[in-house]
Amino acid sequence: MKQRYHNSQKEVKGMNTSELREQFLIENLMKDGEMDFTYSHYDRIIVGGAVPTVKSLKLENYAMLKADYFLERRELGVINIGGEGSISVDGTSYSLSKKDCLYIGKGAKEIQFSSTSENEPAKFYILSAPAHKEYPTTLMKAADATPVVLGAAETSNHRTIHKYIYADGIQSCQLVMGLTSLSAGSVWNTMPAHTHDRRMEAYFYFDLASDQTLFHFMGEPQETRHILVHNEQATLSPPWSIHSGCGTSNYSFIWGMGGENQDYGDMDIIKITDLK
Repeated sequence: MKQRYHNSQKEVKGMNTSELREQFLIENLMKDGEMDFTYSHYDRIIVGGAVPTVKSLKLENYAMLKADYFLERRELGVINIGGEGSISVDGTSYSLSKKDCLYIGKGAKEIQFSSTSENEPAKFYILSAPAHKEYPTTLMKAADATPVVLGAAETSNHRTIHKYIYADGIQSCQLVMGLTSLSAGSVWNTMPAHTHDRRMEAYFYFDLASDQTLFHFMGEPQETRHILVHNEQATLSPPWSIHSGCGTSNYSFIWGMGGENQDYGDMDIIKITDLK
């Protein structure tokens, strides 16, 4: 498990392209037959990916957690972005199609990820946050996530939002998680941009064509920076930073948060004309 440490606004102002990418971009999450994890010191979120192929992948413990098992003091959300798969939690199996979500609560010990076909493997995006209370493991299918359609073609942000883990959906201790898909011809997400000092956020971009790219914007509202992101890569967003993106084609992304509250509407909106 790799680690990413805090960076202040002052540090980020002086970072070059390589330094920004090293601190805030996670490039190789989805690797066939492997699991990959990055531990962020922003609200101690763990960002991960699991791509089981020939055999199942077991969620192992990591010494740096100083725990008896991975979810001894944590909870975990998973969204499948690939082929058909399943997740076994303490002997109970849950089937996940593309864009289905599984929440696994604090205290679960034996977790295994499997694909139905090694030729079209499941790709599990994983987000884990510290937890002090147990909530039941819960599966939500994409069709049950109460899709909300927002934006318009005229502003290049016509999109569908699926909310999974949040105050009015799957119950959790502090984790918030959902998915947004841009319609064909729309490329902008999260504009007008916003911050929320009370929680960090991670974006995972997928369904972006391999010959296309995306500009992920971050930084203070009056000191913005950008990172070029490709398909199936993730970005970390500090609580003080905006988080917005614009692609050269349409795409989908998973948003996930951990921090002080679970209020989806907790956003300090920045006027587009005030961005610099």
